[in-house]
Parts: sequence; structure tokens; C-alpha cells
Amino acid sequence: MIEKFKDKFTRYEIARILGARSLQLAMDAPVLLKLSKEEWEQLNYDSLKIAEREFDSEVLPITVRRPLPKKSEKTIKKLSETEIQDKLEKKMEKEKIEAKKEELGEKGEEAEEKEVQEEGEIMEMAKPDDEVEEESEAEGEEEG
Repeated sequence: MIEKFKDKFTRYEIARILGARSLQLAMDAPVLLKLSKEEWEQLNYDSLKIAEREFDSEVLPITVRRPLPKKSEKTIKKLSETEIQDKLEKKMEKEKIEAKKEELGEKGEEAEEKEVQEEGEIMEMAKPDDEVEEESEAEGEEEG
């Protein structure tokens, strides 16, 4: 029955349509088909089977909206070979400049570290023994 809609709807859309209509029927929505008592008994008053029958007879007032990608309104200009070459050359120049900056930055840091070491500005790690000596010297100065 549902196979004839396979090319029109995905299986997920079919499941969603049938589920939504079945829920509507379960909440006492009017049935869109005229069914005899025999057909009602054959369907066993099942809302999902009734929804399938309505779907097959194409009387469902349910629409499916598929989100599609937005179309861009920009027109894309085709570049000539010379324009492509120019852009590639500019990109290469930028990359060379950035590489030089990085090299200079690393060399600058190394030179700065050597300068600081020569001047003796680097502090050494404190040791617990140093703290004890400083405390005893400070106590001696307070007493004297």
C-alpha cells in the first residue's frame, strides 16, 4: 500500500504523517473516509490502521515541508588565470612575511633571555634552608 509513496516521501516522513494522523484520530478527530461497519471491524478500530487507509487514499490534509539550503544571491565571478596567479603570489608573500616575523620573534626571545641571564635578573628558586636563615637574621636584628 505505502510502497507507491516511496518515491514521493521518505520513510521518516511517512512515519511522521501516519503517527500524527493516528494521534489525531485517537483524540477523536473526524475520520476522513466513509467506512462500513465491516471495514471498521476489519480494522479493529485501530487508529494507526485507519491513518494508513487515509494515507493510501490520499485524503490527508497534512503537508510536508522540507528545509532546503538557502540560495546565495551573490553572483560568483569567474577568475582569469592572471587573477588567480596574482592572488596566489600575494598569499605566498603574506606567508613569507609571517614566517619571518615568527623567526624574529623566536630570535628576539632568545636574545632577551641571554641578556637577562647576563644581568643576573633571574631569581633562583627559594629553598627551605634560606627561609630559616632569613628568619634567624631578622630575629637577631630585632633583639639588638
